[in-house]
Amino acid sequence: MQRYDGAAIKKLACERAMQLGASDVRVSSAGDTDDVQRDLSESFARGDLATWPYDAAYAAKAADPARILEGARSVICIAVPYGAEAIESLPMQGRVSNYVGSGDYHRRVRQLLLEVAGDIDAAAGASVTAIACDTKPIAERAFAARAGLGWIGKHTNLISPVSGSFVFLGEIVTKLALPPDEPLRKTCGSCTRCIPACPTGALRGDYTIDATRCIADLTQRTDAIPRALRPLIGTWVWGCDLCQLACPPNLSVMASLSNHPERRSEGAHVEGRPSKETSTPDLIELLQLRSSGFKRKYARTAMGWRGGAVLRRNAAVALGNSLDRAAVPPLSKSLHGDPHPLVRGHSAWALGRIGSPQAIGALKRRRAVEPDGGVRAEIEAALEPYAAGRR
Repeated sequence: MQRYDGAAIKKLACERAMQLGASDVRVSSAGDTDDVQRDLSESFARGDLATWPYDAAYAAKAADPARILEGARSVICIAVPYGAEAIESLPMQGRVSNYVGSGDYHRRVRQLLLEVAGDIDAAAGASVTAIACDTKPIAERAFAARAGLGWIGKHTNLISPVSGSFVFLGEIVTKLALPPDEPLRKTCGSCTRCIPACPTGALRGDYTIDATRCIADLTQRTDAIPRALRPLIGTWVWGCDLCQLACPPNLSVMASLSNHPERRSEGAHVEGRPSKETSTPDLIELLQLRSSGFKRKYARTAMGWRGGAVLRRNAAVALGNSLDRAAVPPLSKSLHGDPHPLVRGHSAWALGRIGSPQAIGALKRRRAVEPDGGVRAEIEAALEPYAAGRR
């Protein structure tokens, strides 16, 4: 590797990333990360992320950039903004998080990182980089906060002074020693607006989260959503923005975008814009989605990686929470005909939540023929409040 000017390469990386749609770029040292590992280990030990396979061994990997690139000395942290708006949905429509753009953000941000990393390698005269974009074990929010890209809010997202918390994060790990930036001396102070905004009580108010109660986590898990939490999900079918929509820095960003709509297109080639069809999906159509339709409409979006059954399950819960009797026929059809027990079970719950005579009749008919024990248990639980005229 030829001699290099760290300050010049940092400047090159920052300018190139900004040209490609980043809103901010900062640099952290790759070393002295005991605090990062400790915080992650404590979070995992509390069970904050119990639905995911994280443990102390994972914390050790995520806190050490050398696990991604041997000889790592710096981490370039990049923020890419995405749509920040409160998207309204009509009856029988679902809600999705703002980050669900027209394409999978992993691909889009990955391309930005690859281009910037390529420029760094060229300037250094050797391969001195590796990238991470939510696909490798790295504590991206912790490193972004160390680099001064933003601060961790009480909703546990990174809040950028430039773009709020509606940002994708990406990292370029490098063997080069680049001048590090200082962390921001900023917190949320006494503000607690995000705490009551969470319907499930996932936010503790001490900058930690019980993600097993978070709607974003609940809509991505592949097993049954706990029954007690289903009514609290509302009509969200993928992710949730409620805590972020209540966050004052985000309100400022949204107000700025509202006053200057031309800024919404900035960086669009990087992060994409959600289509109306994706942003507020028709719940009945989503419930009836099958393989070919899923591949055509969702497989390449950020909500496609879990598969069609998870989306159909989420649609069933949302339809149950709509309390609209117009949802009973499609839910009944799903209960009797969906090939996946997960979807049939949640359709049974939704019918019980609506509780019309037609819904109860559908549950009783299916109870007699349902072959799956888990689904039968859901049917019994759905019918239980109506036994002997109790409801």
